[in-house]
Amino acid sequence: MVLKVVKYGHPVLRKRGARIEAVTPEIKRLIADMFETMVASNGVGLAAQQVGETLQLTVIDVREAAERPSTLELNGQPTDPSVLMPLVLINPESVDVKALNEDGQPITFRCGGLLARAVQHETDHLNGILFIDRMEKVTKADLQPELDEMQAQTKAELKKG
Repeated sequence: MVLKVVKYGHPVLRKRGARIEAVTPEIKRLIADMFETMVASNGVGLAAQQVGETLQLTVIDVREAAERPSTLELNGQPTDPSVLMPLVLINPESVDVKALNEDGQPITFRCGGLLARAVQHETDHLNGILFIDRMEKVTKADLQPELDEMQAQTKAELKKG
């Protein structure tokens, strides 16, 4: 099922996700729905917060973005990133990624390129950090009117219910 993606200004985007202690049927369903939502949105990654869930869960698939290459090291060896795709990360811990996969099994790897950017961006979401928090002040100042408008629209939609 395609889930609703929340927009800038929604308070869930600023919340740190709770650790997932067990991969339940509900978590498996959420993972499947998040992948479907990501594909429908033409994305390469999606964090649980982006669909209104405050969990340490993200899905990533960079295979369709061949023009933006990725690198991957598994066990210290260069590997084709497609071997991990589609990728589920539960409770990720660092840039040298340590997480659980959708079966609750530990996964560790190092990545670069688009995959590294996607992992970092989605992990930021899991910690309530938005891309605008990492912008340079001048860039953010230039975009502030648009950001304020998006935030006002989101708040108005939330009041409607």
